[in-house]
Amino acid sequence: MKTVIQRVSNAQVSVDDIVKGRIKYGLLVYLGVGHEDTEKDADWLAEKTVNLRVFSDENDKMNLSIIDMVNHVNTSVNENAPSIGVLAVSQFTLMGDARKGRRPSWDKAAPPEKANKLYDYFTQKIRGYGLLCETGEFQAHMMVTYTNDGPVTILLDSKEDSGSQ
Repeated sequence: MKTVIQRVSNAQVSVDDIVKGRIKYGLLVYLGVGHEDTEKDADWLAEKTVNLRVFSDENDKMNLSIIDMVNHVNTSVNENAPSIGVLAVSQFTLMGDARKGRRPSWDKAAPPEKANKLYDYFTQKIRGYGLLCETGEFQAHMMVTYTNDGPVTILLDSKEDSGSQ
């Protein structure tokens, strides 16, 4: 599995002008699923995602995770706190291979049934950490809008040095 993770100050995904998922602050996660991916890959990526220290602490050092941010807001006395969470968007194009020629090959992308199952599993794992996890619509043409905060963008691949193989 591959992800592109962005720290965002807002993000939403729409299908046919209908908002399917929205967060006011947190992580936008694009998720690609490959043929060889399993729940073990999703477990590793979910744990890594929720514990990435990409949010600034009181010293303006990237030292806090999304879990830390949610806990901080929940313990503060602020009724107007933003909805902090994860917006997970399925994106099979992350599995594209454009090393040869000019048209990407999608041979490494999992078939839709498997990809949807692992995408759902990944989002449930994120929610299992007590986080808000909004989603797009699997296999739909989606419009994603966001403001990358920083900018901060992290690439993760469960097959590269993760110990998940």
